Amino acid sequence: MTSQVVSRTPCPKCREAGNDTQGNNLINYDDGHSYCYACNYLIKGDGESMPLDSATIRTDQPTITLQGIAGPIKDRRISEEIVRKFGVTLEKGDNGEYSRHNYPYFTSDVRLVGAKVRTVSNKQFHVNGTLDGTGLFGQHLWREGGRYVTVTEGEADALAVAEMFDGKWPVVSIKRGSASALKDIKENLEWLETFENVIICFDMDDAGKKAADAVLPLFSHNKVRVVTLPYKDAGEMLKHGKVKEFTSAWWDAKPYRPVDVVSFSDDKCWEAFVKRGTEEIIPLPEAYGSLNAMMNGGIAAGEVTVIGALTSVGKTTMVFNLLYDMVLQSGKKIGAVFLESDLGETVEKIVSLHSGENISLVDPNSRDNSLYREYYDDFGSHDNVHILEHLGMSDVDDLFAKMRWMAKGIDCDVLVVDPLHAAVKSDENGTIDAFMDRCLKLAKETGVSVVIISHMRKPQVKDPHDVNEYDMKGSGSINQIAFNTILLSRDKMSEDDYTRNSTLVQLVKCRRTGRTGRAGWLFYETETGRMVQGQAPEIQAVENEEF
Repeated sequence: MTSQVVSRTPCPKCREAGNDTQGNNLINYDDGHSYCYACNYLIKGDGESMPLDSATIRTDQPTITLQGIAGPIKDRRISEEIVRKFGVTLEKGDNGEYSRHNYPYFTSDVRLVGAKVRTVSNKQFHVNGTLDGTGLFGQHLWREGGRYVTVTEGEADALAVAEMFDGKWPVVSIKRGSASALKDIKENLEWLETFENVIICFDMDDAGKKAADAVLPLFSHNKVRVVTLPYKDAGEMLKHGKVKEFTSAWWDAKPYRPVDVVSFSDDKCWEAFVKRGTEEIIPLPEAYGSLNAMMNGGIAAGEVTVIGALTSVGKTTMVFNLLYDMVLQSGKKIGAVFLESDLGETVEKIVSLHSGENISLVDPNSRDNSLYREYYDDFGSHDNVHILEHLGMSDVDDLFAKMRWMAKGIDCDVLVVDPLHAAVKSDENGTIDAFMDRCLKLAKETGVSVVIISHMRKPQVKDPHDVNEYDMKGSGSINQIAFNTILLSRDKMSEDDYTRNSTLVQLVKCRRTGRTGRAGWLFYETETGRMVQGQAPEIQAVENEEF
């Protein structure tokens, strides 16, 4: 162990209480600190004394004894001096070679309560004792404060860094690799912040970079720097004799800058601008009035579009018409998640649109299905619609996994979810927020266009067309995350047939263009099941009177 006992002297706190009659309770170590195991009295290495309360000392953590001896780790080019400094011990196997490395962990009162044990043959670790309540590996060696402290991802890397700096600069390691980085840094942030510069030297693999990105924002401004290495880690640098290269990389460590904060002058900004103008636009049916003009051509790849309406207003019919048009007019591949329509109903609606006959109005007892086979086969020949056969609520993770497969596994261009509130049970625990966020990330990751159908609350107004995005059921994230929000409204109770079957289309959000307002009217043809371009009922009424 690094901290060696040099003497035993009377403990002043014990003596005040009338104890320590032999005058040897206070143990003095060669690093300058002293500690009394009888009363938990601590004198730090800087001479500052302080009592340790029960929150600081863990009496449920018994000290342990490490097996083995100090010696060089030759295959890693680590000297016995550094091994001894960190209190590491090496155990020999039956063949006389070192078979296990013991990396000690100490509590704040410098009690050895745990060790990570590395088996050399299979490179596996297990814990002897406990790591709970301990500091970072090597933390017990260094007083608070100083110019530099280096944080590595593993104990062996910490030894390597110490070796390359002749043991002069403070270096510590997180406890359990990249998986524990955030937790370990948070627990020891106060100690790390006492240094002028914190140098993060994690592994260069994806896990290490991800861990670094996670911990960097924890530190004060301009305090933390990140080392970039040409090898996987510090240990590999030392092993290959790249000491000069490592020290250069260490001194050249760059100040933390979030990867997602980009300077306007960076080429990445210009590239994003150029890409913005090349994203594929999927046009909406011509019947949908001025939507295409207002949205600069239609729905862009990688966008989330929300279509909201009250029950029985026509949103599902609109979506089926939209799906049908995208397949025939744009040649797009559709992934359909219709959670309120079974497979038979879904196919019937599509065949109705293709045949121009609303098959649901045909008496099922007299229906001749052979008449529709031609239409079914003709539309199916495109092989561009893939239907999730599921009714009602589903496990969100399972549902999203299938949506992801549709986007990445069979390269769907558009995913349709109808309705959102059948996909997630409620907004309890932020389920709607989470689902919308995952849809956004999927859209950006794959370039798929996601169309989500959302229910709306009944507005507290008499005018059925006086609706807005705040009438969406559930979370505000529905409209917040959406790139485009389209609202449909209909006067279902009107005595006039044309009015009753007319749907107003309103664009209340378009992130690309910023245009909003009424886009036009759709008229539902009962006999065909199609939604065609209509006009305002009041205009239709005037034309009927003139006629």
